[in-house]
Amino acid sequence: MNSPVPDRLAALRAAMREHRAAACLVPTADPHLSEYLPGHWSAREWLSGFTGSAGTLLVTPDHAGLWTDSRYFSQGEQQLAGSGITLMNQHVSHAPEHLSWLQKHLHQGDVVAVAGDSVSLGTKRQIERLLAEVGASLRTDLDLPGEIWSDRPALPRAPVVEHAMQWACVARADKLARVRSAMRRHGATHHLISSLDDIAWLTNLRGSDVECNPVFLAHLLIEADGRATLFVDRGKLQDATVAALATDGLQLADYRSVSDALRELDGSSALLLDASRVVCAVADAVRDAVRRIEAPNPSMALKARKSGGELAHVREVMRRDGAALVRAFRRLEERLAAGMVQTELDVDTLVREERAAQPHFVGESFATIAGYQANGALPHYRATPESHSTLQRKGLLLVDSGGQYLGGTTDITRVLALGETSAEQRRDATLVMKGLIALSRARFPKGASGPQLDALARAPLWAAGMDYGHGTGHGVGYFLNVHEGPQGIRPPVSGSALVALEPGMITSIEPGLYKPARHGIRHENLALVVESEQTEFGDYYAFETLTLCPFDRRALEPGLLNPEERAWLDDYHASVRTALSPLLDGADLAWLERHCAPL
Repeated sequence: MNSPVPDRLAALRAAMREHRAAACLVPTADPHLSEYLPGHWSAREWLSGFTGSAGTLLVTPDHAGLWTDSRYFSQGEQQLAGSGITLMNQHVSHAPEHLSWLQKHLHQGDVVAVAGDSVSLGTKRQIERLLAEVGASLRTDLDLPGEIWSDRPALPRAPVVEHAMQWACVARADKLARVRSAMRRHGATHHLISSLDDIAWLTNLRGSDVECNPVFLAHLLIEADGRATLFVDRGKLQDATVAALATDGLQLADYRSVSDALRELDGSSALLLDASRVVCAVADAVRDAVRRIEAPNPSMALKARKSGGELAHVREVMRRDGAALVRAFRRLEERLAAGMVQTELDVDTLVREERAAQPHFVGESFATIAGYQANGALPHYRATPESHSTLQRKGLLLVDSGGQYLGGTTDITRVLALGETSAEQRRDATLVMKGLIALSRARFPKGASGPQLDALARAPLWAAGMDYGHGTGHGVGYFLNVHEGPQGIRPPVSGSALVALEPGMITSIEPGLYKPARHGIRHENLALVVESEQTEFGDYYAFETLTLCPFDRRALEPGLLNPEERAWLDDYHASVRTALSPLLDGADLAWLERHCAPL
C-alpha cells in the first residue's frame, strides 16, 4: 500500500505557497499542550505517518524533517521510509535542533507558520526571538495542516463524571481554596488553567477524551472572589454534576468561548498563567491593559504531593495490580511450557484481562509495551497485528504496562526470561538492576532534585561504558496522567528549573539499556518520597517502593550484585510475598513463592 504522506506534503506545500509561508512547523500538541492527543489534533502524525508520542515536523519547499528523541529513532526510520521526510535525531551531540536548523535556512522577510493552538506562549516567544535574528517572522494565525485535512476527526465527546469523594479524598472546594491562596500570594485576581490534568484534579472530575488518560477537554478560569468558570462541552455532563459544580462556585461556559472571556478582562484584572502550559492562541486574547503574572500553575505542585487518603488507596491499588501481573505472567509461562504459540499481542491481552478483573479498574494508563528480544530495544515499541514477534522459550521479554484505577495509577516494567539467556543479557539486566537498587536506596537532603540523583541509577552502566537515552523517572498522577510534573529524575538540562523532590510525590524509577537488534532492558518501580531522618545537617528524605511484583531473577547474574544489593532485592521480594500472598492461591501463589525466594 502506497503511503499517503507524499500527497499530504504536496498539499501542505501548496497551502504554504498560497499564504507565502517559507516554512511550516507542526508540533505534537493540542490547545492544552498534552503529551497524548485526541485525534482532532494529531496533525503531525497525520502528515508524517510517524506514530510516536513525541516529535516535531518541519516542512519547507525543498525539505521535510521530523525531529524526535532516541526513544523513537528506530521507529522513526521504519515509519518515515519512503515518505519524503528525513528523520532528524533530537538531543544528540552535533545534530541541530529543529529551531536552530530552521534559523539557518531562513532569509530576510521569510514567514514561518505554526498553528497558534499548538504552541505555548513561552515557545512562541522563543521562536520569535530566533527568527528576528535573521529578519524572519512568525505567524500563529495560520493552521495550514487544518486547511488541507478534509477528514479531520471531530472533537471527542466522552462523558465527564465525578471522581467520588471516596476516592478523591479532598473536596474540590478545598482544592480551589488552596489555589486561591496561592493567587493571593501572587496578587492575582484571575488564574487561567488549560492543562487537562490540573483541571481534572481541581474539579474532582474525570473523562476519557484522551486515550489512557482520564481527562476531558476544558479550560478553567478561577477568580479570587470565589467564582470560577469551566469551559467545557455542556453535553458531556449530567445535570446532577452541573448542580454540584454550581454549589462550589463553578459555572459552565462553552469550550470554545475561553478567548472571549479573556478579552472581557479589564485593566483592573491581574491574570496568573503559566506561559509554558497555555497556548498562544488563548493567551493572546488577553488585552495589554491586563497585568500578567507568569508563574507555574499552583495546582501542579499541589497535586504532585499526594494526600494520606490518596496514598492509602494507591497502596491497595499496587497490591491488586501486582496480583494481576502475577496471574498474567504465570499464565504466559504455563502456555509457553505447554507448547502453545504465543505472541507479543497475547502478552498484551493477558495483562489487560487480569487487570480488568481487579476491583475499581478503569483502563490502561498507556498502551502496553511487550517487546521480545530485539523489539525490547525499542523503548516505546508497540506490537500491532501487522507487525509483531512470536515468543520462543529463550531470551528476554520486556513488558512495560500500567493501569488506571479509581484509587490510583500504576506503571511497571519487568523483564522476563522465557528460557535460556545469554551471559551478555544477564550481565546487562543486572547492571540495570544495580542502578534501580542504588536509586531506590538513596537518602537525600531536603531540597534535592531529580537531576541531582539521576547519576545514581546510571553509574553502574557508566562504569561499563554504557548508558540509556531517556530519563530515569517521571511523576505519576492519582487516577490521572501516568506522566505528571513538576518533578522528574533525568540528567541536568542547562537553563531548566530544578524542582525539589518532596514528601508525598510519586516517581518512577526506571533505568534501562537498549542494544539495537539484540535486546532491551528496563526495570521499573514506582516510589514515594518520604521523610527519613533529621541530622545536624538538616532534614533527609528517602524512597518507599510502592510497586509490588517480583523481578525475574532468572534474567539476572546474582554474582554481580554486592551484599547490600542482594539484601535489598531479597527484602523487596519478601515484602512482595507478604503483600500479595493473601490475594493469590493455587498455581498463582506457588508462582509467587517461587519467584520471591531469596537469591
